Order: sequence, then C-alpha cells, then structure tokens
Amino acid sequence: MKALVIDDERLARKELISMLERHEGIEVIGEAANADEAEAMIAEKKPDLLFLDINMPGRTGFQLLESLDHTPHVIFVTAYDEHALEAFKVNALDYVMKPVDPERLAAAITKLPQKSEEGVPQREILRADDQIFLKDGEKCWFVTLKDVRYFESEGNYVRVRFADQKPLVLRSLNKLEEKLDPLVFFRANRKHIINLRWVDKIEPWFSGGLMVKLKHQGKDGEPETIEVSRRQAARFKDLLSL
Repeated sequence: MKALVIDDERLARKELISMLERHEGIEVIGEAANADEAEAMIAEKKPDLLFLDINMPGRTGFQLLESLDHTPHVIFVTAYDEHALEAFKVNALDYVMKPVDPERLAAAITKLPQKSEEGVPQREILRADDQIFLKDGEKCWFVTLKDVRYFESEGNYVRVRFADQKPLVLRSLNKLEEKLDPLVFFRANRKHIINLRWVDKIEPWFSGGLMVKLKHQGKDGEPETIEVSRRQAARFKDLLSL
C-alpha cells in the first residue's frame, strides 16, 4: 500500500518513515511538511494511505482532507489527546499519539484493508465505494458515497444527507455533479442530486414530473421525498429502465 507521511516536523517524519520500513505492506512514496505540499503530492502520486498530522502551520490536516475530492485511507499521527480527537467525531482508520509507539503503530496498520487497491489509479469520477471527507464546524466525517442518500444545494453550500447526519459543507452542487458517477447519482432538479440506490418508490407528479420516495424515513416516520423535475423525468426513467 502506497503511503504519504505528512508532518511539519522533519524529525517526526524521519522517525515514522524509519518505523514504517519494518512493515512490508507499506511503501512510503513521499513526505510533505505542510498541507500545500501534501495536496500537490497526493494529486501526483495518488497514495492509498496518509499518515497525517492534524495541527500544522497554515492549513490543518482536516483542512487538507476537505480539499480532496477522493480521500485515501487515513491514520492520524497527532499530539491531540484522545478526548480532543473524540470531540471531532472523526471515524478515521485510526490515530496514533506522539511520540509514536512502534506497537501502537503496528496495531493501527493491522486495521488497513486486507486487499488494497495498490496499482489501481484513483479515478476522476467518484464511485459509490469511494470515500469523501466532510467537516461542519467541529464535527468531521469520513463517508462512503454509497451511504449518501442525496445532496441538497443551499446557496454556495451543499447539505449531505447520510444516516441521521446532515452536515453543511462549502461545495458547489454543479461541481459535485461533475465528479459523481452519473450511473449512481442523478441530478433530480436544480437543488438535489439523489443516490439511485436509495430510491424505493416513484410516483407521477405535477406537470409531468415525478416524486421519488427514498428508503429512509424522516423524523415524522414518513419516507424522505425528492421531486424529479419534468425536464429530468424522461432521463430518470431511462436510467431506471421504466
């Protein structure tokens, strides 16, 4: 698994890289001292895994992740204490406290997927099994796209609906649409992109449009509904072979 080490402390990077040499499944392909360097290297080298410090000069590790379309696996290497990390509610692969204990590092590495996508280039299009990073205030999430029911535009922001969460993130719905797999994510109307795998029922609606009911109930116990505009209805039917 190709890994990138990102930390503003040079000695910390060198020490971690030295420890990682003992793990046959990890190939360190580069190191970066800040988020800007890391973002460029991620685009060029397309690592499968990041060993990422959180608190760095300039952009933080979280801000780096926010800037990525596709998020690799992440193991945080940080001086934050356990309680501070829990406050972020980040379901990262794992985190290791500084100074790094070799046994604790080994335990984190064992959580890596057994079958890596090593040698498979990251795609320009985000597929259902790809992971994205979201941050809303102090809360952060790594989310697999297949778990997202729909995206909803709110001005210059997008609200992302998954499980019982609905973070509001600074993204453009139009830009997001360009990145998403069109066979899975469908632009239902001006404000919504829906995950076709969450569609449960479809009913005729006003002016030739459609009303989609999703496989998820709102707080009122009723299914979530999204309107498919008349303009998009024919294409929607074609996609679902109706």
